[in-house]
Amino acid sequence: MSQTSIIEIQDFSLWDKTRHSRSLHSFDLELTARCNNNCRHCYINLPASDPQTRAEELSPSEISTIADQAVELGALWCLLTGGEPLLRPDFAEIYMLLKRKGLLISVFTNAILIRPEHITLFRQYPPRDIEITVYGASQTTYERVSRVPGSFAAFTRGLDALITAGIRVRLKAMALRSNLDELGAIAAFCRTRTKDYYRFDPQLHLRYDRDPYRNAEIESERLTPEEIVVLESADIERMGALRANCDSLINPDFCRQNSNRLFRCGAGSGSFTVGYNGTFRLCASLCAPDATINLRTTSLRTAWENFAPRVRSMHSTNPEFLSTCNQCAIVNLCLHCPAHAYLETGAMDGATPYFCQVAHARQAALESDAQ
Repeated sequence: MSQTSIIEIQDFSLWDKTRHSRSLHSFDLELTARCNNNCRHCYINLPASDPQTRAEELSPSEISTIADQAVELGALWCLLTGGEPLLRPDFAEIYMLLKRKGLLISVFTNAILIRPEHITLFRQYPPRDIEITVYGASQTTYERVSRVPGSFAAFTRGLDALITAGIRVRLKAMALRSNLDELGAIAAFCRTRTKDYYRFDPQLHLRYDRDPYRNAEIESERLTPEEIVVLESADIERMGALRANCDSLINPDFCRQNSNRLFRCGAGSGSFTVGYNGTFRLCASLCAPDATINLRTTSLRTAWENFAPRVRSMHSTNPEFLSTCNQCAIVNLCLHCPAHAYLETGAMDGATPYFCQVAHARQAALESDAQ
């Protein structure tokens, strides 16, 4: 499973339960946290054969119940993700039960486990799209990241099978220390295969389980703020989007918001995430215990209409947060949010210096470009 964030313009408008209760349009479903790769930067992956994780995974009947409730609340689209969702031997069963409920389905996969039966399934019952992360354009680089011998050949075989079958594929990349020298080649690899879509993400957040050893690996893969700006400046489409949204991304009015609300993003205002073990989260990254509830013991309607608004209404009393991030004019150039703050610090209003440094580097680049 790759990290898949974009720069999101935060919503400083008033948010209320009534608007929330009618606004559900999609949900993410983690079928597993297990993965057949062992990527250095991954924030969720557990071993493919991990018996405890497998035992905790939602069953097809549990998934069906949650999906029925989601459809009743208005959901139209479901993203199947992981870990690696194709590790589930019942993947096709789950895919079809969601399809029969009328949901549009997207799938995040590394493509390594794509088999003829998956091609048949996707051709007969097309997904909205399949999104695949490209870790390297060569075997050396790809397997430096995945840490699984033979994974590059399996990835290219699966990707080629999907493309040959005419199945819509979207490609993306993570910008890592381990593939920095090959990012140009990765972009070319992706754009020659899917001309309509390619993106890369240069900012890595930490692990959901907050494992200190794995977090140290992620931190070692982070690029410096200066390297990120160089990459973004060289990407015409990405830099063009930043320039076009400059007024929203750098907004002095944010400094004048007289509020101590924690949540000013879109988390929980149109979608939610269900973890592999039934945990309801307002967004994929929001793992703070106070902000999660289990759908094995709570109905989705209760979680969506009662619990989510309580989370969205959380406030901070942390003076440091209230005098810095809470009043920052460049918050939309940063990945600071309650979810990432918790992963970095253990507190939803904790400081995130790395993201802050990246934001200031982006601001400097945009302002220099405008001169």
